[in-house]
Amino acid sequence: MKQSVFITILTIVAFGIALAIYTQIFGNPANFADGVGREQPLAGNLLGTIYTGGPLVVLLIMLSIMDVAIIFERIFSLKKAGGKRTVAAFFKDVIVSLDNSDYDGAIELCDKQRGSVANVIKASLSRYKELREKSKNVEAEKQLTEVQRAVEEAMMLETPMLEKNLIVLSTIASIATMVGLLGTVIGMIRAFSAMARAGAPDAIQLAIGISEALINTAGGLITAIMGIVAYNFFVNKVDAFTYSVDEASYNVIQILKTK
Repeated sequence: MKQSVFITILTIVAFGIALAIYTQIFGNPANFADGVGREQPLAGNLLGTIYTGGPLVVLLIMLSIMDVAIIFERIFSLKKAGGKRTVAAFFKDVIVSLDNSDYDGAIELCDKQRGSVANVIKASLSRYKELREKSKNVEAEKQLTEVQRAVEEAMMLETPMLEKNLIVLSTIASIATMVGLLGTVIGMIRAFSAMARAGAPDAIQLAIGISEALINTAGGLITAIMGIVAYNFFVNKVDAFTYSVDEASYNVIQILKTK
């Protein structure tokens, strides 16, 4: 629910910003030889040239803004999931506490560390401590089975948080490609329409059509590339993070077995 609300708000805000950029910056009359006509960009003026890409440029700008926003959101979220200290330093202290059978101390370390690794380890230790205190007659294997179940449940809660919004990045990349292609087709239709007119072709309309085709192609590809690269990067980060959590929880269970 929170994710859908975030994406909805981000889409609305991104569209507003994109529309303002397109009309006020790219569409500034100072960027065009014909002023408010906005059909003849000044020579070498990139902003005016982008404006001639047409209304679909607004959508491409919006998708680019969403890309950047989600990238920063994922960076901060994954950093938060890592906890306050490095996983190696945190886990080393947890191992020392477990070797001394100081389960309360290990749980306290998890509370101070926070993050996904700490949450999973805390779930396993809390469950183990609860079983030791309330079910002393329970066999060791059954205790460890319950601990393993607690780890799996904690992982089911943490994994969606690590993967949140990644599917949105992938979707944006696909949509940007399609929008760029649509803009290309529209631009080429305009260009061929100018060439098909009786008599001499309308040079301005021909140029606008070609510009619209090329600008949308470039914009769509840039946005798609950014989304795909970010998606693959974060997927690898999540996989590495999940592996760290699995390794840490496995080591904890192995230590508890010796107890």
